[in-house]
Amino acid sequence: MTETRDDAPAQGSVDAAPRRGVSRRSLLGGGIAAGLGVVAGVGGVLGAQHISAAHASDETVDLLQSHPFYVAEKGMPQPGISTAPQRYCVFMTFDLAAGAVARSLQVLLARWSAAIAQLQAGKTVGAVAPARGVGAGQDTGEALDLGPASLTVTVGLGPGVFDDRFGLADKKPAKLAELPTLPSDRLDPALTGGDLSLQACADDPQVAYHAIRDLARIARGTATVRWTVLGFGRASAGPDQTTPRNLFGFKDGTRNVSTDADFEKWVWAGDDQAWMAGGTYQIARKIQMNIEIWDADDVADQQKIFGRKKVDGAPLSGGAEHTTPDFSVKDAAGQTKIDMRSHIALAAHENNDGVKILRRPYNYTDGLNQYGQLDAGLLFLTYMNDPEHFVRLQRRLGASDLLNEYIGHVGSAVFAVPPAPATGSYIGEALFA
Repeated sequence: MTETRDDAPAQGSVDAAPRRGVSRRSLLGGGIAAGLGVVAGVGGVLGAQHISAAHASDETVDLLQSHPFYVAEKGMPQPGISTAPQRYCVFMTFDLAAGAVARSLQVLLARWSAAIAQLQAGKTVGAVAPARGVGAGQDTGEALDLGPASLTVTVGLGPGVFDDRFGLADKKPAKLAELPTLPSDRLDPALTGGDLSLQACADDPQVAYHAIRDLARIARGTATVRWTVLGFGRASAGPDQTTPRNLFGFKDGTRNVSTDADFEKWVWAGDDQAWMAGGTYQIARKIQMNIEIWDADDVADQQKIFGRKKVDGAPLSGGAEHTTPDFSVKDAAGQTKIDMRSHIALAAHENNDGVKILRRPYNYTDGLNQYGQLDAGLLFLTYMNDPEHFVRLQRRLGASDLLNEYIGHVGSAVFAVPPAPATGSYIGEALFA
């Protein structure tokens, strides 16, 4: 087990002049803007819609900001759930090795907890270069001097953790089970399931990648990587963040869970197992988007599919982005202005007995597919206190959502997410008591 110290940074820690906070405007205003200038002559000839920074807040990125991993009070959630969504995410699932036993899992969770505490503080998980200059480093070193960048790492436990291998069957939460087959599923077995999950989110993509990379190294011999997704451009917003856009160009997550009351009612679990009190459930879906087909569709039809205007995100029933949609308002032809097969109509809590889930998705791209088209979509990460809430919503969406013509769910997994550990403890420690 790698020894780490909180009172003294490991060799190569980020204490030496980390990068300072920068705003999104300054990030975009440099090299990217210069590159766009090359094609300004061409773009000027074509019609263009003015993009104004006045429509969005500055949302300064502070690369020195950090989130603590340990909590002072029992039953508090892990970071990376209600935390304001960062700009990048690396999600990875693992299968426990054939020879792993309960002790192996316990040691791994303890080592991960110690390492995550270091990483979220902007430190390394050990020496980058051995003291004598010979041998492999304990930390891979690519995040040196980058700062904490608001890194959070969230750990989940899949249904397989509670099978006969580890003697934990009596600790399995009643609500934790593999998801049933759902409409629109086109699941790839290589992108489905997993015994453990790691969700690393940060405002610097290399910080998030470094965290997952080093935690995967720690898992060697105990767990192997099953599937992973690199996410960018958060597709959900916290209470003080402007609503971002998905790769279809629409604002995503306008009506996301945001109040303490809704978190208590819909996200945090009480549960039948004491070790899960204050935790939650995570469902991960890799949703492939038919980008190039979508791009050829009429914008009016795109708006009908979502039930919102593309530019400002206002519901088609009228008002502004955050106006509550009115699904009864009709047009001159007597049709509801918001099609009841639209995405927002089928997902609205008003039409689902009040059911809400917390969305924390990210866009992704995997280059080109076998047909030479863009292979991209949405890493849909969501949290709720009962996975059945997601199943209920997805059955409605998968059966009749107008958006289904342009998407397919290719990856899927469900995990129990224990509460955060107190100082001196580790994730899931109560499982082994």
